[in-house]
Amino acid sequence: MSPKAKEGEAFFPQDGFGDMTDHEKQVYQGGVQKYNQLGWKQLTIVLIVEAVALGTLSIPSTFATLGMVAGVICCVGIGLIAVYTSYIIGQVKVKFPHISNYPEAGRQMFGRIGYEVVYMMLCLELLLSAGSHCLTGTIAFANITGSSICSLVFGVVSMIILLIFAIPPSFSEMAILGYIDFVSIIIAVGITIIGTGVEATNSTGLSAVNWSAWPKEGLTFSEAFIALSNIIFAYSFALCQFSFMDEMHTPTDFPKSIWSLGLIEIFIYTITGALVYAFVGQDVQSPALLSAGSLLSRIAFGVALPVIFISGSINTVVLGRLVHGRIFKNSNIRFVNTKMGWITWLVVVSVLTVLEFVVAEVIPFFDDLLSVISSLFVSGFTFYFPAIMWFMFIRQGSWFSTKNIVYSVVNILVLIIGLIVLGAGTYSSIVDIIKSYDEGTVGGVFSCSST
Repeated sequence: MSPKAKEGEAFFPQDGFGDMTDHEKQVYQGGVQKYNQLGWKQLTIVLIVEAVALGTLSIPSTFATLGMVAGVICCVGIGLIAVYTSYIIGQVKVKFPHISNYPEAGRQMFGRIGYEVVYMMLCLELLLSAGSHCLTGTIAFANITGSSICSLVFGVVSMIILLIFAIPPSFSEMAILGYIDFVSIIIAVGITIIGTGVEATNSTGLSAVNWSAWPKEGLTFSEAFIALSNIIFAYSFALCQFSFMDEMHTPTDFPKSIWSLGLIEIFIYTITGALVYAFVGQDVQSPALLSAGSLLSRIAFGVALPVIFISGSINTVVLGRLVHGRIFKNSNIRFVNTKMGWITWLVVVSVLTVLEFVVAEVIPFFDDLLSVISSLFVSGFTFYFPAIMWFMFIRQGSWFSTKNIVYSVVNILVLIIGLIVLGAGTYSSIVDIIKSYDEGTVGGVFSCSST
């Protein structure tokens, strides 16, 4: 078939391949075919890999902060908003097929400045998110082994594993690992729920667990917003959606994936948060697997290792594709199907994985790291950017039609939510990080403490 250049990629003459040699033609065609294999079921899987991971592990502690009622409402409500904004992103991708990633959507909205700003936001978001997986891997290994080995060693091991899983450059290849990832988190969460339930029954009895329907006493503004930000982080699948959909052979099938993922996430998060909180009470820890008791938490962490590293590595792959594709945008090297393509790809993902390790050691606390990510970046990718896109690209017909009035109100509310999360969430995260260091409740930078 005749290649079709996308914005931001190399331009090939409309007569087909221009002055390309036969070998270059084969490389180009192979590259196009390689990155055009996702169906809606595989899209669902890679979205699950990207989304249903660390978010699940942070939810029970947010219930302990917000209370059972607010926890359930926030889990369901934010989940439905995320599905809606993700649907907007899918509509934009179908309408503008050349948008291959979120930065290109930024270009479509605000020109070159929009591209650069969103590019930096997405790169930092993916870097911090993958860094949080490296941190979780460190916590997991320390918990599983129960040894006194310096956590820096476990951090290096986590970094190496993340790098190995990030080697496949296409999302269709990552989807194969996604099935393992999904089974891993389901079993790990199941062990945690059953373990905490049995322990609560055998020790004090379920009726004696100190959970509450209402927010905990003395709840501060920053604590409440950090808890809310962690729920928002759990629904942060929108940021990679443009990149994933760019590999779909039938992009119009995206609603099946969005609704499948959304309902799965809402169910898993709400059930996990509510049950673990009901079984453990105010003493629930984050990540939640730490609450299952000594033996079961070690087993649960062992089962969860695939989800920790596979979900973390897909963030590295998306980030690597952004960086590698930009460096070699005018070359077939970007397809990673030649010797030089593979060499440069391995160099890029190696450098990025080292940076993720640095992030994990510089911000060695789980909840605050997720809150920083949610406040600064997910607030835009999941809330205010999609709302703006609806006004710019999706709205049709008269402003005063009933449909447009309703959707306008909905998207204005989504926009406001995103801006509130950006401002108040960032403030709360900074306040809590400073407090944690002042109280000495976290280890220092590059220290041997993993929490």
